[in-house]
Amino acid sequence: MSSQVSEFSASIQTDTSDVKRHTTSYHPTLWGDQILTHASDSATNDATTEQEFQGLRQEVRSMLTSTKDNQKLCLINAVQRLGVAYHFEREIEDALENLYNNYSDDDNNLYTVSLRFRLLRQQGYYVPSDVFNKFKDDQAVKFKESLINDVAGMLCLYEAAHLGILGEDVLDEALAFTTSHLESMASDRNQVSPQLAEQITHALNRPIRRNLPRLEARYYIDIYSGDDSKNQTLLNFAKLDFNMLQVQHQKELSSITEWWKNLDVETNLPYARNRVVEVYFWIMGVLFEGKYSFARRLLTKATAMASIIDDTYDAYGTYEELKLFTDAIRRWDINTIDVLPDYMKLIYRSVLDVYSEGEEELSKDGRSYCMRYAIEETKNVIGAYFTEAKWCNEGYVPKIEEYLDTALVTSNYRLMAILAFLGMGNIANQEVFQWSSNQPNKMIKASETISRLMDDLVSHEYEKKRQHVASGVECYMKQYEGVSKEEVIKLFRKEISNAWKDINEEFVKPTAAIPITILMRILNLARVMDVIYKDDDGYTNPHVIKHYIDSVLVNPVPV
Repeated sequence: MSSQVSEFSASIQTDTSDVKRHTTSYHPTLWGDQILTHASDSATNDATTEQEFQGLRQEVRSMLTSTKDNQKLCLINAVQRLGVAYHFEREIEDALENLYNNYSDDDNNLYTVSLRFRLLRQQGYYVPSDVFNKFKDDQAVKFKESLINDVAGMLCLYEAAHLGILGEDVLDEALAFTTSHLESMASDRNQVSPQLAEQITHALNRPIRRNLPRLEARYYIDIYSGDDSKNQTLLNFAKLDFNMLQVQHQKELSSITEWWKNLDVETNLPYARNRVVEVYFWIMGVLFEGKYSFARRLLTKATAMASIIDDTYDAYGTYEELKLFTDAIRRWDINTIDVLPDYMKLIYRSVLDVYSEGEEELSKDGRSYCMRYAIEETKNVIGAYFTEAKWCNEGYVPKIEEYLDTALVTSNYRLMAILAFLGMGNIANQEVFQWSSNQPNKMIKASETISRLMDDLVSHEYEKKRQHVASGVECYMKQYEGVSKEEVIKLFRKEISNAWKDINEEFVKPTAAIPITILMRILNLARVMDVIYKDDDGYTNPHVIKHYIDSVLVNPVPV
């Protein structure tokens, strides 16, 4: 969560003295009371609606169990992209397991082979990437040019290529091949229809593997509505489910917004970003399912507080104040609060209150022991923040390896994963928490790498305008003199691509005894970064992602 705004120096009254501080002016919140208004105006999911919902769900379940194998792939694809697969996890698992156990590579249809590959890989089943070699030319050097006439197949191959792992050269070649030709099709409207050109443009910007489930559902509902071969029952169910879930999300965010308003961040902590709606969107990207309401509330509040702490260490707190706060977090004892300046007292008390509230909820299910993992990781994050503050205070630019050892921690992504698991019930057992807390953890490190490097890529120029710890780009350029900024950016993008491949590899069975629903949260954390930070810092500059938030949290699907 980096700062991307102009610097100004301000003398701000604290509880002890006037202190000269270097701080930052952020864009104010875009939302005001709009979310509260939407929540109060939202329709209630009444008994009639619930009855219709249950009936449609049963019809879709019957389709998944009765549809013939050659049609089931397309049905599962539609169910997943429409955002309702979470209702049918067992049916989809059974169908794909059966497909995997009876796998045959005698199909020469590009669309079918690509779709089957993607769906099985998504589910954790290993399908060798050499299934695509049959689509290469006689010399097996490159993909056949004739494939470009199969636009649907090209799109499907493009999506499948995003499930690759390190060393699968054929998928790298497939991605380059399809991307090049699809870009050409999207720019030349004589090759494809306007509707198909729009779908290609969407895929190039938001491949399924990197898109958030809610955003993909909202987009695909519109696409599927215009498909002549659509299943109307499935479409009706997807629309109803989207809108019912949106009502729940609005009411949750309304409650969280009331909590945020009581903190009065704009008055008490005016140097910090006021982004509670954006934080909720972030967290909804990680766990959107209705049953994870507690997880969303806990994770949103904890992440909103982490954002304030980030701004405190980056742009407001003096070095001495930060030492006091770091020590107080290490002690994790409300009795240490008196040593803090007044503005830090509010932060400290609020953090402890959020975790105490979460622990109380967990105790109802006998899972309060899990909270210690979140507390310990919070201490690690604050310690890493202080290390960065120390570097900044001393003007120290670390080597890239030393930088990443700390900066991956301050991405907060391990902490966010642990907090998400707290709200997932008994499936997140002690083994899951030990796995997520252990160093190293290939999958979590991959998500941290995506988070940190994408953040650095869009923020490093802005951060140089004020006193700020050196970014990864600056660390690398200083360590390797003569390397240009463009070369570092290219290198970081390659590391991000490799991190996505590491995530894909960790999905392939058998990875430890970690359920896919747990792994999905880490995948979703990486997806959120791709949505919010792909081209700009959409967290600091909220207008960048406002249309995304509108589409899933404000505007219902027309029925």
